[in-house]
Amino acid sequence: MFTLYTDAATDSDRILSAAGILILHDGQQTQLKAVLPDGDNHQAEFHAAITGFEKLVTIAGDSATASSVLYYTDSKIVADSVAKQYAKHYQPLVDQLLALQAKFSVVVTNWVPEKQNQGAHNLAQQALKQHRADVDR
Repeated sequence: MFTLYTDAATDSDRILSAAGILILHDGQQTQLKAVLPDGDNHQAEFHAAITGFEKLVTIAGDSATASSVLYYTDSKIVADSVAKQYAKHYQPLVDQLLALQAKFSVVVTNWVPEKQNQGAHNLAQQALKQHRADVDR
């Protein structure tokens, strides 16, 4: 079983976003940061989830189809959209996320308050800070 936490951080003034991804598996912890495409905070949260599942597919490899995932996000729109398999303004992102989740035998998506997503949140904030610095060079 894999446990995945994702979060996005967005600088809405500069339209910059980054993701924090935390993967737990077999007592191992993988911490990842990623720069995300430009967009609003909701788009960033979807892209963070997509990036997290892309990384998870790579890590799981051939065992993905036999693996289950507990997925945690502090984004209501991501959690609700996955449950409904629909989001009025973000359907292409929902479809992309669902296609990645389908590579696993079971995915249980859970919304958690930001307090319970601090690992991914801190990684996202660090990644955004670095992204800002890179853009300013």
